Amino acid sequence: MEGADISFVHLGIAIQHLRNSVSVFGFRIAYYGIIIGLGMLAGIWIAQSDAKRRGQDPELYMDFALYGIVCSIIGARIYYVVFEWDYYKENLMQIFNLRAGGLAIYGGVIAAVLTMIVYTRIKKVSFFSMADTGVLGLVAGQIIGRWGNFFNCEAFGGYTDSLFAMRIRRALVNENMLNADVLSHSIVADGVEYIQVHPTFLYESLWNLGLLCFMLWYRKRKKFDGEMLWIYLLGYGAGRFWIEGLRTDQLILFGTGIPVSQALSLVLMLAAAVMLLLRHRNLHKLEKST
Repeated sequence: MEGADISFVHLGIAIQHLRNSVSVFGFRIAYYGIIIGLGMLAGIWIAQSDAKRRGQDPELYMDFALYGIVCSIIGARIYYVVFEWDYYKENLMQIFNLRAGGLAIYGGVIAAVLTMIVYTRIKKVSFFSMADTGVLGLVAGQIIGRWGNFFNCEAFGGYTDSLFAMRIRRALVNENMLNADVLSHSIVADGVEYIQVHPTFLYESLWNLGLLCFMLWYRKRKKFDGEMLWIYLLGYGAGRFWIEGLRTDQLILFGTGIPVSQALSLVLMLAAAVMLLLRHRNLHKLEKST
């Protein structure tokens, strides 16, 4: 474990030399981008598979993906820039420097939903019906995509000595992601400084895996179009609300000190719970009256 770039100290897992990119013909390709790409492909595959199961045209989802992915990347960037405006207003050209990082998943989700609203109106198909299949692909992509944060040594939480505690060589970490609590628990071994933190990227990946398994089991039992969308928003919102509270790189809601993604998670979670409750109550009344 000693000398490793990154390790899970209580699980006996260590990576001596962590690389975050590969060179192809002299061109550097970040593992983050590769993993995000794999997540997108997996998401499209799952969505198309579910479309076939439902008797829908799988090409409808491939066609949407061409627009949805581009708009999601733009939305994720806009969301991040808006809530880091104090930095970007002094560095306007950095807004377009995606290679330096700075994508927020909620911005991507919002952009994907808005794109699907427009797309379904143009194609004259049901938004909620298509969303029920689309969210299966979305959560699958999130499961894989979060591992890009592992190779970038980012999206971690505060100090912990729990079972899943992750120790990272400090030199690999962006200083903006370190807070006083993490630094006060730093560890020096053989002259090398490490931080020990919650692997929140792992928590979110595992949470989403559980959510996807539940959704795949429940999809044959759904009662109305849109139910899978609301289940996704409820399940993802609940997990993200908890996980966001652990992270050290939170985007803050203007002038409040409240993590914006945590606040948004709570709103989406409550809205989804209300919608599920109302729709099931109406269905129950309808069944009793017939």
